[in-house]
Formats: sequence, C-alpha cells, structure tokens
Amino acid sequence: MTIVELPLVDAEAAPVSCCAPLTRAAITAEDAEVFARTLKAIADPVRLRLVSIVAASEGQEACVCDLTEPVGLSQPTVSHHLKILTEAGILSRSKRGTWAYYRLVPGALEAIAAPLVGV
Repeated sequence: MTIVELPLVDAEAAPVSCCAPLTRAAITAEDAEVFARTLKAIADPVRLRLVSIVAASEGQEACVCDLTEPVGLSQPTVSHHLKILTEAGILSRSKRGTWAYYRLVPGALEAIAAPLVGV
C-alpha cells in the first residue's frame, strides 16, 4: 500500500473545525454525530482514492470523466461516491457543459483532522 500525502489547496487558510478537539474536551453528542457523518463519508477506500486523485490533479481539480478509470468503477458509481464527498463538504462541484469537475474544498481535510489533534 502506498501512502499519498494530500497537498493543501490553500496553505494560508486556517482550517475550520466542526467541533472541539477530542484531546482537549469531551465531545458533545451533537458534535459526535456531525463528526461521525464526515468520517463515514471519507472512510471508504474508493472515496479516499477519489479525494487523493482530485488533490493530486493539475490545479487540484478533476473531471468525473477522468476519475472512473483510476478506480475501476462505472461513471454512475463514481458519481455516487463524489456526491457523498460533496455533501460532506470535502469536495466542491462545478458543471462545465456536460461534465462535472470536482475540487478539494480548502481546509476540508484539516477540519476533519482538527478534532482528533490538540491545537
């Protein structure tokens, strides 16, 4: 297994955390629900690969047409995974003609990690 370090979209932007760091304070039930939904969205091997591919693409943006072959899945299945990542706020989507392009939301990965680390 190869570990790929995902580049930051905007190194200057401060990450926005969804909840208090787990190492500093007990997390509320509501924050735990939000955090768990976000973790579930990214905790799928295909979705992790998609995020990695988008982040490593030129301009940190990729067309859905370029994402099907690397993960070996059909376009509808890839679109389903991308929809989940978009709804979780990890990717953003823009439509150009008949194609959809996906981009990593600035600070999204840092926001996912923030509750797990002490700041």
